[in-house]
Amino acid sequence: MSTMMQPQIILLKEGTDTSQGKAQVVSNINACTIVADTVRTTLGPRGMDKLIHDDKGNTTISNDGATIMKLLDIVHPSAKILVDIAKSQDSEVGDGTTTVVLLAGEFLKEAKPFIEDGVHPQNLIRSFRTASTLAINRVKELAVSIEGKSLEEKKTLLAKCACTTLSSKLIGGEKEFFASMVVEAVVAIGHDDRLNLIGIKKVPGGHMRDSFIVDGVAFKKTFSYAGFEQQPKKFENPKVLLLNIELELKSEKENAEIRLADPLQYQSIVDAEWNIIYDKLDKCVKSGAKVILSRLAIGDLATQYFADRDIFCAGHVTEEDLKRVAAATGGTVQTTVNNVIDEVLGSCEIFEERQVGNERFNIFSGCTSGRTATIVLRGGADQFIEEAERSLHDAIMIVRRAMKNSSVVPGGGAIDMEISRYLRKHARTIAGKSQLFINSYAKALEVIPRQLCDNAGFDATDVLNKLRQKHASGEGVCYGVDIDTGGIADSFANFVWEPSLVKINAINAATEAACLILSVDETVKNPKSESAQGEAGGGAMGGRGRGGAGFRGRGGRGMRRR
Repeated sequence: MSTMMQPQIILLKEGTDTSQGKAQVVSNINACTIVADTVRTTLGPRGMDKLIHDDKGNTTISNDGATIMKLLDIVHPSAKILVDIAKSQDSEVGDGTTTVVLLAGEFLKEAKPFIEDGVHPQNLIRSFRTASTLAINRVKELAVSIEGKSLEEKKTLLAKCACTTLSSKLIGGEKEFFASMVVEAVVAIGHDDRLNLIGIKKVPGGHMRDSFIVDGVAFKKTFSYAGFEQQPKKFENPKVLLLNIELELKSEKENAEIRLADPLQYQSIVDAEWNIIYDKLDKCVKSGAKVILSRLAIGDLATQYFADRDIFCAGHVTEEDLKRVAAATGGTVQTTVNNVIDEVLGSCEIFEERQVGNERFNIFSGCTSGRTATIVLRGGADQFIEEAERSLHDAIMIVRRAMKNSSVVPGGGAIDMEISRYLRKHARTIAGKSQLFINSYAKALEVIPRQLCDNAGFDATDVLNKLRQKHASGEGVCYGVDIDTGGIADSFANFVWEPSLVKINAINAATEAACLILSVDETVKNPKSESAQGEAGGGAMGGRGRGGAGFRGRGGRGMRRR
């Protein structure tokens, strides 16, 4: 009787939605599986592309997992975790974004029956973490180092890694052409791993093979003032002066006030302004520079002045391009023209202005410091060039990683099958439930070769059975899916390689995400924060529940006062 008399305890705000327990975990798993299904078909050389159309009317055609996940604008809180791991994989390694989402989705799919049968999520999490550690150690054992080779050999090996990445992209048909270009660009920047030292410029028109690499810097001709036509368009071994000042005739202080007693003094003030600009221009010429670039405007007067003295100038150069010119030519950006000494000037072998498609490009090649490269991309549609840029970004990241952590593993699902076999074998040595959990983790890893077959239209069951048999025999460690014939082949011998770091990072991130989602057993939603009207909508809803707002006026039931 005493329990019936107890008042109801209200802990959370009225209207708060809470869902918890087993059903909540299963619901989260289902949401993540749907996200994984979205990018599933983009995996591999025969993967399909997605066309994403946003509310602003922009159209994006992409094969890149991270790009698709970003553009999908997912609202489910648990599924957002998969977006985050795709982003982290993209920023850390550059490639394998689809792989990481697929693996996380598959781990969760394998965990779902156990959760439904009443297994505690913490038991699954413990086993998955153990399996992840074993898998990563196995990848490290199987990795083959490409260290200690000559530069030419290393370039060839790095090109193989780039080819594997590009084979699944829109520009896969020209993968050898672009792979050598990417390797040249990465080798040019050397150990300085700032990605912005490799510029990618897009020029619509022409064929993909019209794309070219500049061993230095290339940028689109900036806005030019009158007089630029008379400037020379080509120099050999010029000195380059980089500025961050305005070379324009204007009052030095716009809001200064000068009171004159004698009108004749006015001319002396005008003359002083002209003398200041001429003094600046004269110092630029005396520095011996033949190419002058500035981040700010170089006006009509300055352009004509330089043209008369056979000097090329360009104003409004973007900061990014100016920094890359500085890195390439060995110059330093100056904020004053006083005391311009030889040490702050850059130099290059050839500077020229060249027509590329519809655009004019300023090109610095044969640079002394040589720590930059620029890839000029050509192609038909804008969407195509955008996707080509994303593809090259992935390839550049992969080659950079392979140069730093110079160990590679066989691709084409070979490494995934080998880890799967290794974990199944290890599971037999464990007693208890965790044997089942590690076994299901091993089964989930087979999603990569299975999806590669499905996307290429092959019989996945048949190919996987062949792979299992080959790996079980102990001599097929490097065997993966042969995309060309629909059978199996030695991925290592066929140069289908990927840096071991990609695989390690993917397994790590996917396991972390799966464990995180499994550990959530309650979701609390506050409707007030979600309502489009914000406070107004929430207030009315809360009031009506308490019998307040609905009857506030005297005009009848639920009518508002006017």
